[in-house]
Amino acid sequence: MNNLEEIAQAIGRSKNALICGHVMPDGDSLGSALAMGALLELLGKDFVIAGPDPIPEIYGFLNGAERFHAGEPPEGPFDTLIVLDCSVPERLGRGYQELLASDMAVINIDHHASAVTFGTYRYVEPNAAAVGEIIFDIFKLMGLDISLEAAICLYTAIITDTGSFQYDNTTPGTLRRVAELMEIGVPASKVNILLNEERPRASLILLGAAISKISLSPCEKVCWMTVTREMLRNCGAGDEHTEGLVNYTRSLKGVQVGLVFRETLEGSYKISFRSKDSVDVNRLAAKFGGGGHLRAAGCVMYGDLSEIQGSVVAAAVEATGGMLP
Repeated sequence: MNNLEEIAQAIGRSKNALICGHVMPDGDSLGSALAMGALLELLGKDFVIAGPDPIPEIYGFLNGAERFHAGEPPEGPFDTLIVLDCSVPERLGRGYQELLASDMAVINIDHHASAVTFGTYRYVEPNAAAVGEIIFDIFKLMGLDISLEAAICLYTAIITDTGSFQYDNTTPGTLRRVAELMEIGVPASKVNILLNEERPRASLILLGAAISKISLSPCEKVCWMTVTREMLRNCGAGDEHTEGLVNYTRSLKGVQVGLVFRETLEGSYKISFRSKDSVDVNRLAAKFGGGGHLRAAGCVMYGDLSEIQGSVVAAAVEATGGMLP
């Protein structure tokens, strides 16, 4: 593992970088990538920000979003691959994971407790609420001024991964960084509205369909939703519109673990885990080959949905100290 100064030095040595986040980019992945692009621009470097999936509509207001290359990896030549917010290489997605075997220097920056370290240079800080916090620190370490546009990207990264500062990963250091970003001029209220109160219509239609079929364990400590490909088609929704659904399962009174089972391909399911204050869902997801954070994690499973749900729900109920019938 490298320290942050070594990471900064590696970034400084790059000449033409490819910046990547994870599949289905969220606010931290995308905000951090765009802020890293702003940092490289200050250093006079060439760079491209890319990923296999398009930017979700709600993040279209971020400066630099229009430069994001979605789809197959862009043509180089690149001498450096900067990977952000990817706990495992597979999260890079199609075409991008294979780049790890190229002759590029790979700079891996992450904050997942369950991260599998990879790359030429590796920095993982589980105490950081978001990768955006780490990018903020790199700006400071390199003595670079954070522009308003970059500050909005960093604020978005932090606010999305802290649940608007509701999660227990929010630290005094998180709030000090956010205070400085607001002093730069981040319009916090406006950004919050864009992220939370300007949802596409398809998101609400999908939410209604998912909530109508919500399930609760007999002990009432585990709640879950299921989102199938058919539901997405019927609601005119896409994968990006599933973001945030899992928080509704956790919000039910008495529930300790919330789950969403989302069908990605036939026989393939992405399971999102959330907990309130007593269950380590990073450890829970690890039982099924996944991981993440103490209160937010995920995994991918293959097979029959009813069998998958039976196994995951049973493990979640056990983790809460509840009992199955």
